[in-house]
This record gives sequence, structure tokens and C-alpha cells, in this order.
Amino acid sequence: MSEHGSAHTGGNGHSTPFVEIDRADWADLAPTTELPLSPTEIVELRGLGDRLDLREVTEVYLPLSRLLNLYAVGARRLHADTSRFLHRDSKATPFVIGVAGSVAVGKSTVARLLREMLSRWDDTPRVELVTTDGFLLPNTELERRGLMERKGFPESYDRRALLRFVTRVKSGEPEVRAPFYSHLSYDIVRDAEIVVRAPDILIVEGLNVLQPPASGHGLAVSDLFDFTIYVDARTSDIAGWYVDRFLKLQRGAFANPQSYFHRYAALSTEEATAKGLEIWKRINEPNLLRNVLPTRSRADLVLRKGADHAVDSVLLRKI
Repeated sequence: MSEHGSAHTGGNGHSTPFVEIDRADWADLAPTTELPLSPTEIVELRGLGDRLDLREVTEVYLPLSRLLNLYAVGARRLHADTSRFLHRDSKATPFVIGVAGSVAVGKSTVARLLREMLSRWDDTPRVELVTTDGFLLPNTELERRGLMERKGFPESYDRRALLRFVTRVKSGEPEVRAPFYSHLSYDIVRDAEIVVRAPDILIVEGLNVLQPPASGHGLAVSDLFDFTIYVDARTSDIAGWYVDRFLKLQRGAFANPQSYFHRYAALSTEEATAKGLEIWKRINEPNLLRNVLPTRSRADLVLRKGADHAVDSVLLRKI
């Protein structure tokens, strides 16, 4: 799974809370229904550098969407049974899914894909997606605290605001608002919001969504999730994907004068490659190793990717 250890301790007689399912066996779990997404929709959903195709969606994400649908419907049934037992008439609250993983590992594509696929199941038609980017502290505040070089580290987020947001959604409030983050300006957009209106499922995607409480006690946002996913790959592979993505952005989005990274647009390919690798080594790799990767074992399901960005196997926490 990674040169930094495994999400389970199988083999050598050790017990493990996970069952590992290889790609072929996982693909056999795909429902015998027509894939709800067209090839054009798949292309539109995949992120820069991802190699998502029809086969990957059919063999990996169709079974995953069905599994998540079963969990969500099961939670709704448990709520109804519990309400009857307690003689209380209360409405079921949204099923919340957390999606975590490194920068450039493809977790945003996974989250967008699951949003679309889950919404195609008849009993979970309303699915919302929120990324934790909107809960980053504004650049002015990061600069004031000396944290601009640690953007994406746990301390760069307004974790209380994120916790309040998910708590309000999970408590069943009819309308909850989240800040909006622009990747062009690399900052929170003032007076812009994302509105979540009592969905069947809420997906929360971000680097650090599986973090335990900051102080070691109290409530963490991960405590409010009903199901969690970690997108995993070898650190060396992710580094290569990050640099490849940096080069694509350098030739594309960075050319926009409004881009925060416009200063890199004029670099040569060699200079841009060196800059991308330097940023990875200085910021993203330390964050992955210190903060993100240690949360992998907290997930309910781990998608293990190979060097080609395709999922090789799935680790599912035993029930």
C-alpha cells in the first residue's frame, strides 16, 4: 500500500480490522445495472492528471457507490427502528461521508464521482459535496499567523467552523452555509457561499478530515461521519503525480494573470519541474507524512492505487 506501512496488519498470524479485496474480486461486486454515467460525464468529472476511464468507474466506483448506498439506507432504517423503540417521531438526518488523502492522489475526483453516482440511486437522490478548502483561514489571517507556508496543514483551517458546519448538517437543519474557496485566487472569496439544503448524503472531502481532536479530547469532525474513505498510494507515486499536475497547471491555469501562481507561468519546463518538486518536498510531503498518512487507519475503507492511478485493491473495515 505504501512504503510507510500498511493500513492493516494481516499476515503472520496478526489480527486485522480490515478485509482486503483485490481488484478482480471487487469488480465482481458491480451491480448488474447499467452504468449511470456517460463517457463524457466521466471525462468532465476527473481531475487534472487523473486517468479515470469507463472501466475504472465500472469496476471500482460502481460497487463502491452501491456499498455506500446500502450503508446510507441501512442507517435510515436503523433510525426509524430506534425512533419507534423510543416512541419518538424524529426525521432521519443526512448520512455523512468523509473522503481523505494526500494532495494529488485523486481524492477530489473520487468525491465528485461518488456525488454523481450516489445521486443516481433511487433512495439517495439528493447528494451534496463540500470540500474543506472553504474552511481554510483567509490568506490575510494565515500571513498574520505566519502560516502561508503551511497551508493545508491542520493548523491552517478554521476547524471550529468546519465542526459547526457538519454538526448543523448532521443535526438536520434545513439550510447550512459554507465559505467558498477559489483555486484561482488561492483564497476564500468574501460574500460567496455554498448552501447545503438537507441532503440525503453529504460528502466532505479534504486532506485532514480524519484528524482526531486537536487537543486530544473533545469532538473532531471525523466523529460526525457515518462512513470514511482514504485514497492511498505510494508517496513516491503521489510526488510524481503532483509534479505532473503542476506542469499542466503551469501551462494552463497559471497563465491567467488573476492566478495566484501566475509568477510561475513563464518558467521553462525544467524550471517548472524543479519548482513543483521543491514545493512538494517543502510543504506537501511533510504534511502527508506528519498529518495525513497517520489518519489512514481511521478510515472505514481504503482505496489503494497503483503507479498508473488505477485502484489495485480495496481495504474494508470489518463489520
